[in-house]
Amino acid sequence: MLCRKGTLGKKWIFIPIGILLITVCACILYVNDYYRSEVNLQDYVKKNTVVQLTEIKDGLFLDGEGRGSAIIFYPGAKVEYTAYLPLFYELALQGVDCFLMKMPGNLAILGMNKAENIMENYDYESWYLAGHSLGGAMAASYASENLTEVEGIVLLAAYPTASLRSEDFSVLSLYGSEDMVLNQEKLTEGRMHMPVNYEEIKIEGGNHAWFGNYGEQEGDGQALITREEQQAQTIEAILELVEGSMVQEAENK
Repeated sequence: MLCRKGTLGKKWIFIPIGILLITVCACILYVNDYYRSEVNLQDYVKKNTVVQLTEIKDGLFLDGEGRGSAIIFYPGAKVEYTAYLPLFYELALQGVDCFLMKMPGNLAILGMNKAENIMENYDYESWYLAGHSLGGAMAASYASENLTEVEGIVLLAAYPTASLRSEDFSVLSLYGSEDMVLNQEKLTEGRMHMPVNYEEIKIEGGNHAWFGNYGEQEGDGQALITREEQQAQTIEAILELVEGSMVQEAENK
């Protein structure tokens, strides 16, 4: 049976349209399948402490008594950024202001340069980057291209894929002993990119998800310590990094 040329052409038009619709639907489903924060943001807004929490265009600004140093944090892949509020609120209470970045589709790979806007619009003597998992990798990629603008980076269950070597740059790497999500081979490879000022801490009993408050993560190991313990050790290590850098900077002046 013969088909008219016009009819056949119209049928072919529907094929790319169908593929486009399927792709769009798949993308929508993907970005909406993420780890929800267990944190009630309003509970922190109402807290009567020295930390002022402000919602900004790029996420959250935790403004404490600190004036010299600030950390810009990139969340893990498909993790709601407010899940890291307990960790960084406590850090702000202890003198280090923090910016929690809200990423497009909860994917830091789509917002790797967000730190630039923050550093251009806020005035601090020392800037640090930090990130969890994929967020850490993206923060490290940004840092590798801006080593003179940033004092250091905190990698939470993450590793760099580009050089962070610089005499004036510091790296703190933390991960849990029970982390089954972190690629250990990539972690090892990442050490070749580290500067002299590099410290690696394995949190005994910690896992991948306990850096944030978003429940358990698929494929992760069972933590042997509480989430509060893991975050407390993380805060202590970050404070030592920042305070150590401040002392070193003062000695060099």
